[in-house]
Amino acid sequence: MKTVTYVDGYNLYYGRLRNTPYKWLDVWSLIKQILHVQDPKDSLTKLVFCTAGIKARFASHGQDSVEAQSTYHRALKSSGVEIVLGQHTKPEKAKLPRVHASAHHPDPLDVVEVWRMEEKQTDVNLALGMYRDAISGEYDQVVLVSSDTDLVPALSAIKEDAPLVRRGLILPRRPTGARPAAKSLSELCHWTRDHINNHELEASLFSNRVPTAKKPADKPGHC
Repeated sequence: MKTVTYVDGYNLYYGRLRNTPYKWLDVWSLIKQILHVQDPKDSLTKLVFCTAGIKARFASHGQDSVEAQSTYHRALKSSGVEIVLGQHTKPEKAKLPRVHASAHHPDPLDVVEVWRMEEKQTDVNLALGMYRDAISGEYDQVVLVSSDTDLVPALSAIKEDAPLVRRGLILPRRPTGARPAAKSLSELCHWTRDHINNHELEASLFSNRVPTAKKPADKPGHC
């Protein structure tokens, strides 16, 4: 079964990879592994990784974070992954409610001023690409790796306009045993994988040095 997979890079990082030793991840290898478990007949034909470029001023490691992302993208491309970049908005000041450990709801009168920066175009790039591939007739299955419910309209349109194409969902979450999140997404799919296991990530790491068309991509020190 020819399969195209679309990965929400931001969602994958914050949902599953942040604060883990698995950030130097061979995403192609991971998805291929999960698809084989789901159905041995699945054949990963295309993988698109949608994300946005890091801004050094707001990154934990400054310019090193920018260079690390660029290096990682080169490693991904060497494995056959297509990178589609959106962008971040210009940082703006905003007033948001303060978080209190004892409170269960925000207090609109207790606010602090923060810098707010949003990722733009990633959802649109992902939704349009996924839809176009689904209706192209080239693929038997479209798989989404994200828990972002903003993508519900894209899956709904695929279901309506390409009903013969199977729809799969992989939620980038830890195996907590909790009920599956993003019900509105899973309801539109033929199958849902509600977590990614540590051993799957461990088995899908790049080597410390990845050969590329140009210079090798060396694993950054803080990955």
